[in-house]
Amino acid sequence: MAKAPRKALPEFRILSATAILGYGFPESSFRSGLKRKPHLIAADAGSTDPGPYYLGVGKSFTSRAGVKRDLRIMITEGVKRGIPVVVGSAGGSGARPHTDWCVDIVKEIAREEKIHFRLGVVYADFKPEKVLAALKAGKVKPLPFVPALTRRAVLETEYIVGQMGVEPLIRLLKKKCDVIVAGRCYDPANFAALPIMLGYDPGLALHLGKILECAAIAATPGSGADCALGTLKEDSFVLEALSPARRFTPQSTAAHTLYEKTDPYHLPGPGGTIDLTRSSFKDIGGGRVEVRGSRFVPTRKYLIKLEGARPVGYRSITIAGVRDPIMIAGIDAILEGVRGQVRNMTGKELRAGRVDFHVYGKDGVMGPLEPRPAARAHELGILIEATAPTAEAAETLLSVTRSTLLHYGYPGRISTAGNLAFPFSPSDVSMGRVYEFSIYHLMEIDDPGGFPSRVEAI
Repeated sequence: MAKAPRKALPEFRILSATAILGYGFPESSFRSGLKRKPHLIAADAGSTDPGPYYLGVGKSFTSRAGVKRDLRIMITEGVKRGIPVVVGSAGGSGARPHTDWCVDIVKEIAREEKIHFRLGVVYADFKPEKVLAALKAGKVKPLPFVPALTRRAVLETEYIVGQMGVEPLIRLLKKKCDVIVAGRCYDPANFAALPIMLGYDPGLALHLGKILECAAIAATPGSGADCALGTLKEDSFVLEALSPARRFTPQSTAAHTLYEKTDPYHLPGPGGTIDLTRSSFKDIGGGRVEVRGSRFVPTRKYLIKLEGARPVGYRSITIAGVRDPIMIAGIDAILEGVRGQVRNMTGKELRAGRVDFHVYGKDGVMGPLEPRPAARAHELGILIEATAPTAEAAETLLSVTRSTLLHYGYPGRISTAGNLAFPFSPSDVSMGRVYEFSIYHLMEIDDPGGFPSRVEAI
């Protein structure tokens, strides 16, 4: 007896609210998306872009008020319409304190709006002993340009998170969760988990998720603070902006594959790689682009990326302006002279610290990679940064450096007044503890869905 033909999958529509939860979005765009009757509302909430500090201290880099505003709209509308709402990398860095912070906001919204739903929470944290066991078993390897992981680095890192894939989210979706708050996630996973669970092609779902996690950034003009809609089909997906001010083009969509990637054709993630070598981008009118040919290629071993940050000292900074053309012409030699003078004046404790000058208007953005180091400006902005093992040492080192540069006698100097113009008083600002990424490695795991989770009735 012949098998009945498989029923074609219907369109699956995903409403991406914003590039990062808390960045905001026009409510008019969101409501335009709701009119399209989406099957999923999702948002990425995190990134390592703001640096290691936020992971190290367990703090969000977006404001509570901004996150609550975005979540209030997403959750109230999603629950009312029976549309699942999925948030990944909660609180920015996705460790337990970030995730719990976001869960508290969700519960607060539920109380204020008097709404009830099933809440799924999944954590991305890894205990040091588990990472050390994997390290000993040879299951941890560094990413390019990252040193090999050491026992000391693991033990000095308070929060260690692993980028989960779609599997933990699928487990919660199968438990009929209406709202999911996940710790550190592979960015596309929030968008791809539900359609993959329903049988859609993983390559297309993950590629669509990779674009939607940035919301309307891949549109033109791009914006991370606006909504976008993705429509997944059996053999393609369609992108469209939800604001009349924006549209997707083949160029803007394809260019997004260059976003933060060294290889635009192969996008690695948990358990495999999105292969875009056969992808095509077609303008289908109305500011919409259809994408075909994206594939997911599983790896033999299931690898996730671990992230962790450890404290390395304290930082103090000051900002000053320079307008003297003679000083500007000799700024490199002047700053080197100041370094030497400060070294000669400071004791052992301060010598354990370091001073960096960021000279804006010359090479403040690119530093030694600046291709036009000889370019001259009529004014410079100098950010003096002092780091040291203690807060007091950092403040002292900055004070000595700032006063030395302020009155430094350079060749050709005419005026004996101060060399620097300070926009603020006090001029020196303590920035608190300094963190560095201590773990940025791949780890092999046996159970991709085995991240700890719970379901609550709210």
